[in-house]
Amino acid sequence: MAPATPAGPGCPRLSSLVSVILLSATVAACSGGDFGRVRQDARNDDMHRWMGTEATGSIGLQSSRFQLTDNERLLRDLAYPLIEPPHSRPTWKSVFGDYKPFSPPWRQKPAFDRSAYGRQLIDEPHRSDASRYAQLIDDVRDDLTRFDPFFNTARQVFDLDSKRNASLKFVSDLSPRERADAVARMEENALVVQWVQQCLEQRIASYRWALEHLVVQAPDNMAADADRLIGQLAVLTANPPVAAAPVIGRALRTRG
Repeated sequence: MAPATPAGPGCPRLSSLVSVILLSATVAACSGGDFGRVRQDARNDDMHRWMGTEATGSIGLQSSRFQLTDNERLLRDLAYPLIEPPHSRPTWKSVFGDYKPFSPPWRQKPAFDRSAYGRQLIDEPHRSDASRYAQLIDDVRDDLTRFDPFFNTARQVFDLDSKRNASLKFVSDLSPRERADAVARMEENALVVQWVQQCLEQRIASYRWALEHLVVQAPDNMAADADRLIGQLAVLTANPPVAAAPVIGRALRTRG
């Protein structure tokens, strides 16, 4: 029997296989952005609008049909990095474009686990123990950097909502639908702020758990810097420049 002839460059089967591999690589490369950023073709002005619908729907309320104002859109854009679990999209996962919606803390299942972040931080391969502390410090600093822009925007939104609410009784021919949508939007905005507030409380608990267990497993002088930054974030979170009034007559609380 003659030996099998190696497939030449013109072999249809080999050519098809190469095409499939190249196509798969192209799709994978295009599905996510660099360094965990959402790819550009997935962006749109209202990409975070779902937050309001999710927040109101979580407690059985209707969402508003009004378009988002510039400030309301910015509020949701600034909220997303604060509700996304910290360090949830490491670089090796970012190529898959894993942007996704989240449920508010008050109805998350399973319940919040404050050890999840720390276990991931400790278990993931790192070049050195110092790099684990550096990652923790970077995550806390990111939250500190995001804090003021979000709550400054929240203050502006609430100020305009108070004016919106006061104007309802003076608008002539205000339809029931317009009134309902106005009230629903104000509720959405308040719930988005409550959502961020509770996620910040969760993050602080996660950071503290991670630091405590890092100190036990790999003591390092960097622990003092991490502890100081976590303390700063805790103080800010406990005394936010603006607070949302309860939408349902009582404060919604985090499970777990």
